[in-house]
Amino acid sequence: MQSASRREDEPQGQRQRVGQHAHIFREGDRADRLYQLVDGAVMLYKLLPDGRRQVVELLSAGDVFGLSALPVYDCSAETLVSCNVVAHDRAAVEHSPELLRRLSAHVHAQLCALHEHAVLLGRKSALERVATFVMHCVPGRGGFNCAGPRCGGDSAVVRLGMTRQEIADYLGLTLETVSRAFSELRRRGIIAIDKQEEVRVHDVCRICQLTGAH
Repeated sequence: MQSASRREDEPQGQRQRVGQHAHIFREGDRADRLYQLVDGAVMLYKLLPDGRRQVVELLSAGDVFGLSALPVYDCSAETLVSCNVVAHDRAAVEHSPELLRRLSAHVHAQLCALHEHAVLLGRKSALERVATFVMHCVPGRGGFNCAGPRCGGDSAVVRLGMTRQEIADYLGLTLETVSRAFSELRRRGIIAIDKQEEVRVHDVCRICQLTGAH
């Protein structure tokens, strides 16, 4: 049985399981498909001629990727963890107003996130960038309609899901600068690092104040 929110003639796409740190497509591949992330996490990145990498977007469940104004993809898509994705034929999407409308709603939300990332790269200090990244990993906090501190403590344990190098490539920083910023947050007693990809935030509001958004 099809979902009630979908028309019977709407293209369904092909569901695929992709392993951790696998490429869904690479920059320069033929852009004949659009993808929607069902679960997991994906990063989109571009490589500069000298080999440096800039992570341009981090994707979570529901996000759409593979959009390109060119016949080829203008960036690469790599999974951070094992993911389920739905692949839609690009021509089928262009000829299905309902599917195009549904996917466009997700793209609009992603554009707003990209605006925030542009501010992060252009104006924020290294410490503000790292604090912003950690806050993005705390569900329901720091954004519009933030629930505020919880009674009985305002701590959170967040799984970063990225290596320090991947975080550096996303924030436009060097690996050493990211490490120093995490060390500074730990020195101030704001966070504790129990595992390589896990951070314990002792005071969510305090790290939120370091993001430069307040």
